[in-house]
Amino acid sequence: MTEIDAAAVTRRDFYRLRRLRNRVQRPDDASDAPAQAFAAALEDAQALFELRTRQLSGLDLELQAELPVTAHGDEIAAALQQHQVVIVAGETGSGKTTQLPKICMQAGLGARGMIGHTQPRRLAARTVARRIASETGTDLGEGVGYAVRFAEQVQDHTLLKVMTDGLLLTEIRQDRYLNDYDAIIIDEAHERSLNIDFLLGFLHSLLTRRRDLKLIVTSATIDVQRFSSYFQDAPVIAVGGRSFPVEVKYRGAGESTSEDIIAALDEIERGPQSRARDVLVFLPGERDIFNVAKDLRRAFNQRFNILPLYARLSFAEQQKIFQPAGGPRRVVLATNVAETSLTVPNIGYVIDPGVVRINRYSYRSKLQRLPVEPISQASAEQRKGRCGRVAPGVCFRLYEEQDFLSRPEFTDPEIHRVNLASVVLQMLAFKLGRIQTFPFIEPPDPRAVRDAHTLLQELHALQDGRLSAAGRQMARMPVDPRLARMLVEAHRQGAVREILIIAAGLAVQDPRERPIQKAQAADEAHAQFADPRSDFNTWLNMWQWVEEQRLQLTRNRFTRTLQKQFLNPQRVREWREVHRQLRLVCRDLGYRENDSAASYEAVHACIIAGSLSLIARHDERGLYLGARNLK
Repeated sequence: MTEIDAAAVTRRDFYRLRRLRNRVQRPDDASDAPAQAFAAALEDAQALFELRTRQLSGLDLELQAELPVTAHGDEIAAALQQHQVVIVAGETGSGKTTQLPKICMQAGLGARGMIGHTQPRRLAARTVARRIASETGTDLGEGVGYAVRFAEQVQDHTLLKVMTDGLLLTEIRQDRYLNDYDAIIIDEAHERSLNIDFLLGFLHSLLTRRRDLKLIVTSATIDVQRFSSYFQDAPVIAVGGRSFPVEVKYRGAGESTSEDIIAALDEIERGPQSRARDVLVFLPGERDIFNVAKDLRRAFNQRFNILPLYARLSFAEQQKIFQPAGGPRRVVLATNVAETSLTVPNIGYVIDPGVVRINRYSYRSKLQRLPVEPISQASAEQRKGRCGRVAPGVCFRLYEEQDFLSRPEFTDPEIHRVNLASVVLQMLAFKLGRIQTFPFIEPPDPRAVRDAHTLLQELHALQDGRLSAAGRQMARMPVDPRLARMLVEAHRQGAVREILIIAAGLAVQDPRERPIQKAQAADEAHAQFADPRSDFNTWLNMWQWVEEQRLQLTRNRFTRTLQKQFLNPQRVREWREVHRQLRLVCRDLGYRENDSAASYEAVHACIIAGSLSLIARHDERGLYLGARNLK
């Protein structure tokens, strides 16, 4: 029997071939078919490895000389040779996101497995992949690819895969040892999202079983010692950032955010001209961006080019931000997607109102909220760091210096702010042990863990601390446990078709848009979908209308028709994609879609099954009274 040379195939193929060879050696199988299948698979695996090796040697891996991280390239490569984990601490703009994958490939990583490069946001993953593909001289989807929810450009011979951290988490179910990967880069680890903390905990355990796996954790120059200590005193390589000074100007908040921004822009316009002339303004959300953009266009007419930047923006609109532009000075209105994940070019000025919309879970109301809160000092410094790259910069903080000094040093990790029911459910499904003993970099509040278990018991996902049959089914559904429980009940009630539509709709951002200046027109357009008996039936009516239009119209006409009805085409696409994913899972679970329409009672029984603690009664004073006397 031919020996398998581990150095001549990918790691994934090595284990796959070993399993095939074991089948060939079974004494009860006298046919030649297994041996022939093994020989063919071995030949294919060797050819793939040779292709990957040729592709790696053909990439342009020269580092960008002007980026601060380049000066540390040899030091990082040497640390990777000597250590399993390396912490790279660098200010925004140091080039770590785009140059670290090239340093890994220079060190020989990428041939036996991909280099996985995680980003906190989809927009950043796509943008980073395109940038690295361009720098290395390969087509996107060939040597460098990306994978985000609803979109993927990756092949078997792809060397670098840029993806969201959530997507890497989903791969753990099929690839417990991450055999697809030679190295993992966890970028922007200081954001401490739930996904990042969960990934770091999983990798912390995996590294002792996969001694060949290399891990790079990147962070802004804040709190890096915590990451180093967590990974047994892993070496920290500090990389410089801005090369030009940034002046900070504090201003007390005025009557409105728009007025404060207009005053700052007036000062910028009157001031001396700088080589970096564009302005980056941070705002809490899409609606704030829309409202401020309207006010700025009214105040400045055509003197500024006002550009929005947020995660759900279309690809064409996103690209306008990163393309060199002449003409009027650009004012980019961005959510905190521009705080760390993306570098907007040619920014000379930052206007920071000092607030962010952040996830908060209320133990009492059992609801996840998105309140607008003051940012931490670390976030304020990150925002300031978006200018001063190509010329001296100015950061306008629309709050007092004393306010800044009184703020917390760091933003609370997400694990301390959100409901953990989904995490507990997935940990039990992945057989990763109890959340209380999982090696999180910072353990969750015991109260939050109890709350998560209480919710999962309420949803009948847990029985005596273990996953029930319903819980195992819920864990396979890529939505919140409450929505997953509705689908489990839909199988019993004969309402799978309706609940697939409703659950998918509740899992994405509402596709209905209501611009302030066209509110009445939007309300009239949406009225055709309304059902006076139930908002949930409204989702069913809207879905039916959307599907009828999609089947009758060309793609361009379909998009224009949605926009005329004040429906966001991108969110409609996401709704349909989540519906497709849930539908496939339900088919695998043996759920059959009902041919005839489910009754009003059956549909709402399913919704209630996932919402028991959210039920409230409307009383004569106009209040809704919920469980635990919640008003």
